[in-house]
Amino acid sequence: MLTDAELLGECRTPVARPPAAGRAPYDLVLLDRDGTLNVQRPGYVGDPADLVLLPGAVEAVRACNRAGCAVVLVTNQRGLANGELTRAQLLAVHGRLVDELATANAHLDGIQVCPHEHATCDCRKPRAGLIREALRRAPWARRRRTVLLGDQPTDLRAAAAAGVRSELVTPADVPVDEVVTRLLRDHATRV
Repeated sequence: MLTDAELLGECRTPVARPPAAGRAPYDLVLLDRDGTLNVQRPGYVGDPADLVLLPGAVEAVRACNRAGCAVVLVTNQRGLANGELTRAQLLAVHGRLVDELATANAHLDGIQVCPHEHATCDCRKPRAGLIREALRRAPWARRRRTVLLGDQPTDLRAAAAAGVRSELVTPADVPVDEVVTRLLRDHATRV
């Protein structure tokens, strides 16, 4: 169960190493939110009812969990800075996301949120701060065994800046569950 601080992306305590981490293909799987796990919509998802998970999103998270990977959400939420999104709204939306995952035996191990305006911080993707914080919170995770899945060039640039692998998700052509299936399969064939 994630705390309110975790749901808001404000938690700084360590992310627990999953019990099956020793056999996991990746230590850490970082997932973008909008356009990767849920439908990208204009503006901000401020109402939990507006959070529509993409086909395969739950299955992707569950597959990562079952493989022993820690899964951390990394998301820019500029609406917090410009007043279009409140902390209470983000808390409710992330609470719904966690509940939706839980109904299918899937879970997030952590959440990192950038609440800032453009060019005012080091955490907003395409900068690497969210990824660095996720790695700081999971000191057992190695960069070379970390992958970020996202739908925007800014996600890929953030991963490159942090020195971790990235994979592009395109919901219409290459959804997140297909990317995860390929990553897990490719790792299994290398072992």
